[in-house]
Amino acid sequence: MFPYDSARQDDVLTSSEPSSRPQGPLVIWALSDGRAGIEAQAVGLAAAVSRETAATILVKRVGWKGRIGRLPWWLNWLPRRWLTPESGIEGDWPDLWIAAGRATLPLSIRARRWSGGKTMVVQIQDPRVPPHMFDLVIPPRHDRLNGDNILPITGSPHRVTPARLDSEYERFRDQIEALPHPRVAVLIGGKSKAFDLPVERAAQMAHQIQLPLEQEGGSLLMTFSRRTPEPARALLTARLRHLPGIIWDGEGPNPYFAFLAAADYILVTEDSTNMATEAASTGKPVFILKMEGHSLKFRLFHEELERLGAARPYGGGFHGWTYEPVNETRRAAREILTRMGIELPPDTAPVAELLESEPRKKPVRKPRAKAAAKPKG
Repeated sequence: MFPYDSARQDDVLTSSEPSSRPQGPLVIWALSDGRAGIEAQAVGLAAAVSRETAATILVKRVGWKGRIGRLPWWLNWLPRRWLTPESGIEGDWPDLWIAAGRATLPLSIRARRWSGGKTMVVQIQDPRVPPHMFDLVIPPRHDRLNGDNILPITGSPHRVTPARLDSEYERFRDQIEALPHPRVAVLIGGKSKAFDLPVERAAQMAHQIQLPLEQEGGSLLMTFSRRTPEPARALLTARLRHLPGIIWDGEGPNPYFAFLAAADYILVTEDSTNMATEAASTGKPVFILKMEGHSLKFRLFHEELERLGAARPYGGGFHGWTYEPVNETRRAAREILTRMGIELPPDTAPVAELLESEPRKKPVRKPRAKAAAKPKG
């Protein structure tokens, strides 16, 4: 169990009964299996709730004994018996339960009953179980789910806020401040079910990044994910390390958020919903880097970012434009509190034009996005 103080504007979790308004500060549990990308979604949404109303967040990392975690949710009949002690699913139930990932499903579908109706249960992503088992499901819009208790959002909830970007930049100011503009943040993902990054594609990627940076006299801010194949990581590092800038090797403090804050342009590989959504929340031009592979859901997601004006396929050059930062995490947080019966002041923050509360039609394929899916040079 990892407590957070909402006054820090960090990560917070809550839980509450949908039919009765909680009294006093909310108590939120943010649950996941502890994987960085999954936990970031639960904690990011919990933190957004805490910025709207007083709350205390407890981060819960769900672990299963033996091979129980590999069972389908419907075969895990007595889930609390098989939890590891470190999971911390005990004590007073929260007002708000925010969970993400397959590992949390056997718990989430029972949380309302265990709490006697006290806890509002919110499940992030497409749970692939009947949505009526939760109070609210918050999937990415490209999963094309609709229903009374479903709130589709662009991308995924995250932890990026202007305040966090400012504070993270200050931590790395001495390393970044003197770097020449344009500063280009390059966020590299890696192997997944739909995508891969072989050395051949990594070499093409390095060439596409190197040429415009050298021509414009800019600097590179590059970071890798845990999924980045080592050969691709090594090749990109070798080809680009002569450029001004920083290539984070995974050692020491992570400058990821500082890179987002410092960048003039952001390049993101097409395999990551989290990184693309976080990049689009900055209001800076986002370019999508092609990998090997294909995914209909990711293509729909990138088309959605294009319609919002946030992202474009990367064509080997940098150019600027403006758009309203994509702030879906705050919209989701306010919807949760509204459903909990907590009154909020009117939301005066600007939103991107695509955002809408009612179900929308299936996105239409755009010729431009289809052509951009073909590998370049």
